[in-house]
Amino acid sequence: MDQPAWLAAAWAEFGVREIPGKENSSEILRYFREAGDIKVESEETPWCAAFAGAMLKRAGCQGTGSLMARSYLDWGIGLDEPRFGALAVLARGDDPTAGHVGFLIGSAANKLYLLGGNQGDAVTVSAFDASRLLGFRWPDAETEAESATADNGIFAKALAHVLEMEGGFSNDPYDPGGPTNRGVTLEVYANFKGQTVDAGSRPRLISELKSIPDAVVEAIYRRRYFDPAQCAAFTAPLALMHFDAAVNHGVGAATRMLQQVVNVTVDGEIGPETLSAIGSRRLTDLIDDYAEIRRTRYRALPHFWRFGRGWLKRVDATLALGKSWGAADGITRGLLEPAQIAKGESSMSKEATTAPMVDDTAKWWAQSRTLWGTLITAAATVLPVIAPAIGVSLPADLIQTFGNQAVTAVQALAGLFGTALAIYGRFKASSVLSLRKS
Repeated sequence: MDQPAWLAAAWAEFGVREIPGKENSSEILRYFREAGDIKVESEETPWCAAFAGAMLKRAGCQGTGSLMARSYLDWGIGLDEPRFGALAVLARGDDPTAGHVGFLIGSAANKLYLLGGNQGDAVTVSAFDASRLLGFRWPDAETEAESATADNGIFAKALAHVLEMEGGFSNDPYDPGGPTNRGVTLEVYANFKGQTVDAGSRPRLISELKSIPDAVVEAIYRRRYFDPAQCAAFTAPLALMHFDAAVNHGVGAATRMLQQVVNVTVDGEIGPETLSAIGSRRLTDLIDDYAEIRRTRYRALPHFWRFGRGWLKRVDATLALGKSWGAADGITRGLLEPAQIAKGESSMSKEATTAPMVDDTAKWWAQSRTLWGTLITAAATVLPVIAPAIGVSLPADLIQTFGNQAVTAVQALAGLFGTALAIYGRFKASSVLSLRKS
């Protein structure tokens, strides 16, 4: 799976998010500039189209120059079928002018998984109902020709590391791979050449393997490991760890280990569920856990006694290099929680979008009937005993009844107050929204 250059650029921005309060993220304001709008001075303006336009520009493509998500319905060419990296334009509510736009990374169970901006006030991977789709778009032939895939640089850097770890020619009797040069086994080399290893061909193939050309090495690693493992779908640090694991453990085993790390169905296939789970993890934690699973797997192998020290050093070196890449690229941000809707689906006002995320199942202590029931029961038990001492008669059933009625009245008043606040807040949000042009 080749990764379009604009998608690679988008992954590099993963985790950029709005700053609560009056401050504005410099990265988000830069998206507006790169997309062609020099007037926007606040991240309150919906920015999904700005993000898409900026990523396209970084890939050498021309966006629409508009901050309207639906402007991309007339951009490039339409696709009849979903395509990895395509721009997906979605409807938003009943407003025929409102929408959302992001880059498609997968689909499953009537959901579209998009990597995009302005999703939960951040650049995240989020799931959207497929019923909202207005269209998939792709750069036209001329624009596409100008934008080469961006994974070549990552592949070259990752391959250099792998080759350094693999070393030169070896034929260790304890190595089940047999004769190996630069990490390419004799059997793999023979398969690449379309030949079989037998008594007659073995000496010749070993001789060829010892002087294997760089171009052949690159082709084998890309076709056998990098592309099948879908490394191009990841940011450079994770691509490095996953590529190295695919080479040393096999593509299927590496994929299953990665799925273990992100706690999804372990089926050896990288699909939308896996990609979405990857997007929700902090990068450093993700590759740390991946490295630890690799160490555990190595220790379980019967020939760990022979190669174990080198294997563990390899994991450590890969982890350290991946972290250095992440730090240099500024993508080792905090834990990300992809929202399932883009900002603005309920309201585009700052008041409606910068409130902290709250668990819907959590309640303020005063809203808990369980707590109040406990207090009332305690009062009904204790007060009838101590009340006569001060000349007051308070039957337990009277206390219980009065307490329940009081709680109901207080909660009703609180509900009325909350409803009034909600209506007032909604009125304010609508007033602000009407003044915006986007």
